[in-house]
Amino acid sequence: MGSKRIVFPVIVALLVAFVTSCDEEPRRIESPTKPTPQPVKKTLVETPEINADSAFAFVKKQVDFGPRVPNSASHKACAEWLEAKLASYGLETNVQSTVVKAYNGTELQAYNIMGQYRPELTRRVLLCAHWDTRPYADRDNDRRNVPIDGANDGGSGVGVLLEIARALSSDSAGPAIGVDIVFFDAEDYGKPHSSMSGNSNDSWCLGSQYWSENLPIENYKPEYGILLDMVGAPHAIFPQDYASLQYAPQVVRKVWGIARQMGHGDVFSNIQGASIIDDHVYVNKLAGIPTVDIVHYEMGRMDFGTFHHTHEDNLDGIDPAMLALVGQVVMQVIYQE
Repeated sequence: MGSKRIVFPVIVALLVAFVTSCDEEPRRIESPTKPTPQPVKKTLVETPEINADSAFAFVKKQVDFGPRVPNSASHKACAEWLEAKLASYGLETNVQSTVVKAYNGTELQAYNIMGQYRPELTRRVLLCAHWDTRPYADRDNDRRNVPIDGANDGGSGVGVLLEIARALSSDSAGPAIGVDIVFFDAEDYGKPHSSMSGNSNDSWCLGSQYWSENLPIENYKPEYGILLDMVGAPHAIFPQDYASLQYAPQVVRKVWGIARQMGHGDVFSNIQGASIIDDHVYVNKLAGIPTVDIVHYEMGRMDFGTFHHTHEDNLDGIDPAMLALVGQVVMQVIYQE
């Protein structure tokens, strides 16, 4: 190991950025940035390997069900498969079934699916992702009313977490901390910009809002959480979003510092991003669990990517190597506990 290097970023006084889609309300709020916490250097430890092909196969399996839009047959079938898959790796499963109301009044049958690795351990970490898909391609020029595949937005985070569950089950020793994997539902049913005026932030992330206000385990309090969202694109970049820095700066230091130490500083960027409305906001605010968001965001375009909420969000846009990279970083984080 070489000597420790600390890079002090330039402090930006104010970041004003909006997603400029003509038909989608931005899932972001205007917020000032603040200095990025300095990374904490720890010794890397040996962890089970995250298999890129296996992670990709988990993404493909979800896409093969069809769009996982709440109230659809493909959504219900995928929910049953997700629970069974977690159980097959020895995790103790819990499915929180509820009905949530969408921005347009539609009642959505939602399933928050939880699997606990070594539930007997008191010290725990939360790993989460949403598994539903957008009911329409409102940022596309074609077939705008047709649901999207959601290979990246929905499928990728779940694929990585399923691969982590598989890898944990293959290790007889395992980490010294319990791991809870939660798949949030009804994240991507937020209202389009054209539906009505006013703030639409809370029309997103309906499953995580319900879960955070109705924790399925009494006195549940993991030490921290990591959310994965859109983590499969080639050349993905994960800046440090403002909400993560506000609510969980110590977790940002941990995760991004370990990623840089592993040689992935080009992917886990030291850039400070804008505030993004995602599941982690509600896990932080409502459940009080300090949680960060590893999410694809292109600062140059101030957007989530050209694939976002379009039919380009398919398997052709998934890089197995990126899935494995993200999974290996998360494994290193939990094995250092």
